[in-house]
Amino acid sequence: MSAALGLYRLQQVDSQIDQIQSRLKANQQVLENDDELRATDSIFSAAENKNKEAVYLVKQSELEVEKQRIKIQQAEASLYGGLVKNPKELQDLQKDIASLKRHLETLEERQLDAMEVAESAEKDLQTAYLALETLKSSRGDQFGHLVKENEKLNKDLETLLSERSAVMKDISTSMVTLYDQLRKQRRGIAVATINDDSCAACGSTLNAALQQNARSASQLFNCPTCGRILYAN
Repeated sequence: MSAALGLYRLQQVDSQIDQIQSRLKANQQVLENDDELRATDSIFSAAENKNKEAVYLVKQSELEVEKQRIKIQQAEASLYGGLVKNPKELQDLQKDIASLKRHLETLEERQLDAMEVAESAEKDLQTAYLALETLKSSRGDQFGHLVKENEKLNKDLETLLSERSAVMKDISTSMVTLYDQLRKQRRGIAVATINDDSCAACGSTLNAALQQNARSASQLFNCPTCGRILYAN
C-alpha cells in the first residue's frame, strides 16, 4: 500500500469521525441550551417560591388572628367571671376588650388580603406549571429523537475509532505527525485527491509530472498551492 493511500484512508475515517463529533456536539447543545425551556422553568420556579411565601403568610395571619381571639376570650372571661369588682378596673377591662376587637378586625382584614394573594399565587403557579409541562411534552419527542440519534452516532463513532486504529498500523509515525499537522493547518483536510487534473481541495491545476509523482508508492507529494498531500486514484 502506498504512503498516500494509507493517509487517504485515514483521512476518510477522520472526516467521518469529525462529522459525527460535530453532530453530537450540536445535539448536546440543543439538549443543554434550550433557552425557552430554561426561561419557562425559571418562571415556574419564581411562581413556586411566591406561592410558598403566600401560603406561609396566610398561616402566619391565621395564627395572629387566633392569638388575638384567645386574648379577647381571656379578657371577657375576666370581665364576666366576677373576679373583678372594682368599677374602674371593669371599665378599663371593657376598653381593653374593645381595643382588642378593633385590632382583631385589622388582623382579619390582613388575613383576607393574604388569602387573596395566596389564591392569586396559586393560580399563577398552576399556569406556570401547565406551561412548563406543555413545553416539556412538546420537547419530549424532539429530545427523545436526539437521544436516540446520539446513541447511534456513538456506536458509529466507536466503530470508526476501531477502524482508525487498524489503518494507523500501516502508517509510519513520522507520516502521521505530518498528517496531523496538515489537518490542523488545513481545516481538517490533510489529503486531497486529484480530480480532472486538479487538486480536489483547492482546485489548482496539476501538470502530468505532479500527477505522476502523486502516484508514487514510497514518497508523499504535496499540492504546490495548498500544501495538502496529493493522492491519485
